[in-house]
Amino acid sequence: MTDSETTTNSRTADVGSKGRSAAWTLEGPLVRDLSERVLVNDLIAISNDRAGGLRSAVDVVIGPGDDAAVLRSKGPVVVSTDTVVEGRHFRREWSAPAEVGARAAVQAIADIAAMGGAPTGVVVALGCPPDTPAAVVRSLMTGLAGAAAGFGAPVVGGDLVATTQVVVTVTVIGDTAGHSPVRLDGATVGDVVAVSGPLGGSAAGLELLGRGEHEPSALVAAHRVPTPRWAPAPRVHWPSMVPTAMTDVSDGLWSELRTMATASSVAIRVDPERIPQPPQLDEVARRCGVDVATWVLEGGEDHELMATFTGSVPAGWSVIGEVVDEEPGDVVVTDDPTGHHGWESF
Repeated sequence: MTDSETTTNSRTADVGSKGRSAAWTLEGPLVRDLSERVLVNDLIAISNDRAGGLRSAVDVVIGPGDDAAVLRSKGPVVVSTDTVVEGRHFRREWSAPAEVGARAAVQAIADIAAMGGAPTGVVVALGCPPDTPAAVVRSLMTGLAGAAAGFGAPVVGGDLVATTQVVVTVTVIGDTAGHSPVRLDGATVGDVVAVSGPLGGSAAGLELLGRGEHEPSALVAAHRVPTPRWAPAPRVHWPSMVPTAMTDVSDGLWSELRTMATASSVAIRVDPERIPQPPQLDEVARRCGVDVATWVLEGGEDHELMATFTGSVPAGWSVIGEVVDEEPGDVVVTDDPTGHHGWESF
């Protein structure tokens, strides 16, 4: 996870920076005014409403409301957890509560997709100060449950606790439909390296927000709530093009390439000219005085998939390089002697 500052559901109306700040100070009862059970029941109702008819489709035996959820799996179970912290990953003046929730869901579900799985259920732990308006918590859950439902996963449980700042932890359970999970360490010499969609948009959006440019734009929206161009359970959708290794681009492409190359004991050579970019990225980079390669190679948080394939790649993916027989762990960027790095959490 990179040190962004947050999310915005591109399907949510852009209400401007003042509107986003106001969305955190809604009128009505505060969290401390309600019993935990009353608020939890409200959140369960929101989760069930957003899930619609998903529960029967993914074999949820017991959903939210009991001591634990029970899911029926068809194959290997994939589990991943991600945490979003106020002041570290989002700012109230940059994102509305629903946007924070939506982004938390997307980035957690991307890890399941990177293993070749489809999400079957989401568990949410939400911490907030007692003086948080209850409507804020409901809005955050609406965004989170709606985004999860968009990937076919209902919210099946969670926890609510008092904290000094807003903290959202999303645990996603996934299923590989009987296929073996796709690991990081399977890249082999001769494979091609490909990505599922454009990179650099989230980093550019963060730069624009940091400069006070809060007006609606595709790049700002890409930062607030990434909308990666993959479908859950990718192996199911392209059975004849099984990736040898795969990950999601959360900490920056260069960092993810280095991690995969090291795990697979290979080297990877990448041509930056072949990496897809969002429209207007070059133009915005020139205006901001930023080397566009910094956003594309280091930015992260686009949550597209990056994978290696032996032969053809899925429709819509872009080949950006190849796995080569050089120093294991090396990432070579063509015509770029400066080197790059990715996000570090500490």
